[in-house]
Amino acid sequence: MFRVSDTSHSAISARAMTVRRLVFSALLAISFFGLTALMAVTLSPGGLTPLDLFILVCFMVTLPWTIIGFWNAVIGLLVMRLSKDPVRAVCPIETGSPDAPLTSSTALLSCVRDEDVDGLEKNLSAMVSNLIRSGYAPHFKLFVLSDTSQDAIALQEQEMAARLSQRFQGQMDVVYRRRAVNTGYKAGNIEDFCDRWGDQHDFALVLDADSYMSAEAIATLVRGMEANPKVGILQSLVVGLPTDSAFARVFQFGMRLGMRSYTIGSAWWQGDCGPYWGHNALLRLKPFKEECRLPVLPGKGPLAGTILSHDQVEAVLMRRAGYECRVLPLETGSYEDNPPHLLEFIRRDLRWCQGNLQYRRLIGMKGLKPVSRAQLVLAILMFLGSPAWIGFMVGAAVLGMTTDYAPYRADTGVFMFFTVLSMVFAPKIATVIDVLARRDLRKAFGGPIRILISFVSEIVYSAMLAPIMAVAHTMFMGGLAAGKAIGWGAQARGVARLPVTLAVSRLWPQTLFGIVAFTWFSFQPIELVWPILPIAIGPLLAVAIAVSTSTKSLGRLGIQSTLWRIPEETAPPPELADLHLAALSKGSVQSVAQPGIVQGDPEPAEV
Repeated sequence: MFRVSDTSHSAISARAMTVRRLVFSALLAISFFGLTALMAVTLSPGGLTPLDLFILVCFMVTLPWTIIGFWNAVIGLLVMRLSKDPVRAVCPIETGSPDAPLTSSTALLSCVRDEDVDGLEKNLSAMVSNLIRSGYAPHFKLFVLSDTSQDAIALQEQEMAARLSQRFQGQMDVVYRRRAVNTGYKAGNIEDFCDRWGDQHDFALVLDADSYMSAEAIATLVRGMEANPKVGILQSLVVGLPTDSAFARVFQFGMRLGMRSYTIGSAWWQGDCGPYWGHNALLRLKPFKEECRLPVLPGKGPLAGTILSHDQVEAVLMRRAGYECRVLPLETGSYEDNPPHLLEFIRRDLRWCQGNLQYRRLIGMKGLKPVSRAQLVLAILMFLGSPAWIGFMVGAAVLGMTTDYAPYRADTGVFMFFTVLSMVFAPKIATVIDVLARRDLRKAFGGPIRILISFVSEIVYSAMLAPIMAVAHTMFMGGLAAGKAIGWGAQARGVARLPVTLAVSRLWPQTLFGIVAFTWFSFQPIELVWPILPIAIGPLLAVAIAVSTSTKSLGRLGIQSTLWRIPEETAPPPELADLHLAALSKGSVQSVAQPGIVQGDPEPAEV
């Protein structure tokens, strides 16, 4: 069933991919109906009341993403452990010779709006310098595509572009363009580029203001496109840059654990219908320009008009045009900054939430592949799961107050709880298993003791964040129903302490939820509620978490603790040297070397 042998692109036929997708669909269906039946059995003694049915329906809505994550993790772990070349097993495209010269022309698209210009210049300067040193520069041209709304920032951008143009004169051309109105947001920004300059280049590498890619990572994508004329979108895994943000440090460690097994597993069955994450990705310009223009949704309200979450829509349109969307599950050379504090993390998620809910109008588009339609549906369910989870928890609490759970089956309930909990964290568990089984990865992440401590603490951390995010999603979707929308502005990048008053004004719903939940828990037997205490503790402490994890002092303490370490801290890649990251500064690196668990010597931690 799970064939993971190394193979060429031609070896994975359409029939074989159909079999993979049918297998995955069967696993999803069996798991869904099995867990639903188990919940129904738990609630069924004495008959299903309307409250029981409400809880059951809410539970069913939360299941798809949980089950998909679980099976992606299982398949990803099998591929990682059983295949000699996991990347080629799930993305069997020709990669081209690493020594072969590039033959195409690629536009580097830096898409910005009201961003910190100093940070942007640092990233672009380092990236272009890396391309020049590697000898690839003649095949690239840099475009700074600005949608900036503030004239003062726009002036800084123009001055930056002039400095870059002068510095790289004769080595790489630099073009600056500012739109007066940001029609279509980022997708419209790129569409404007396609209309003006798209015919002059073969490919476009889409970059956000916080994107950074090594020359070799860029060249790998370009060679992949050159060698595979039917690939329309190609990207590798985007990992977080070493950070001095306490919030981002723990968050991106968890992301790093979960992303590899999850992405390899999803690539196994998605194949040529892979996703597009909107940045650090290479586009084939001709079909992108001709086939991937986004529709404007008719009607009024926040779910009409311009599509905010453009990337997944562009991916399904590219696939409809007959071109493949592929993900190379490689973790080298492609970077981004993660949100530095909780409020920015929530704001980013809410923008995705509004954009994903717009997909309901696109599911019926003509000509989409079945997998593409499924991806749009799942993107909607990803956020609908939050109010469903809130409804499930509230329903369960009401059930406890009215029945004391006496009429219900405790045995199946306990079994189901720990089963679902294991499924939720399966992607991280799967990657931890693979990391601990490989000496090179154990060393890169700091040794098994540090890995396990970091893993367990991150699980607790994410368990506390989950209800905070669920409340935010639920409140926001309620606002959407009332006509409230979110804007598209600059993202917070740097580490700076959040004002307590701001945190309170944004997180009072989570705090109120935490107070109510903690009060309810206090009247329950501790042996019954201890596994779900983070559901109350996280929201209850939301303001404290937001403020404390936004401070530079806690960020430095996180670095000095050497916990939640990522491989780029253990052995900083040469391409990151030009960024002068605070997390990789001399003092930070020295602080990592502690007796018994020093960098480059993980043997004592192996004990």
